[in-house]
Amino acid sequence: MWGRLLDMWGRPPGLRGSPWTCQVPGAVVLVAAALLCSGCKPAPKPQTVAVGWRPLGTWSGRGNETTDSFNIESGQWRIKWDARNETAPGAGTLRIEVHSSVSGRPLGEAVEHRGTGHDIAYVNEDPRLYHLVIESSNEDWSVSVEEGVIGVPRNAK
Repeated sequence: MWGRLLDMWGRPPGLRGSPWTCQVPGAVVLVAAALLCSGCKPAPKPQTVAVGWRPLGTWSGRGNETTDSFNIESGQWRIKWDARNETAPGAGTLRIEVHSSVSGRPLGEAVEHRGTGHDIAYVNEDPRLYHLVIESSNEDWSVSVEEGVIGVPRNAK
């Protein structure tokens, strides 16, 4: 008897469509759409990313010196240098060479300057331990090494 009231898909008579469709009242569809849209939020603003410089070491003197080793983790770093107090104008020289502290071999010359002055030399090398060999004559010098780091500034929202 129940076979007459249900078709071959198990639906009551008068319900059309495939066995995978169903009839849902319009109010249910509207409530579902409202719930879905209430969870929608605008895309978050992208965070501001900046490069900062972390100090690793500072050295100063007159004459030649080999610095302590310092570890570079990012591969991006810079040498800030200053040459001053020449004994005679134009007689001062400053030369800074980058060395691997692992092998001791020279990797390149970062600074070669005659006279007084100051500047920044940027270095791009693989992460490792380094040291500087500083050669100077007839002037005082100061050198600082800073590593480039990427981050979100504290005041950025």
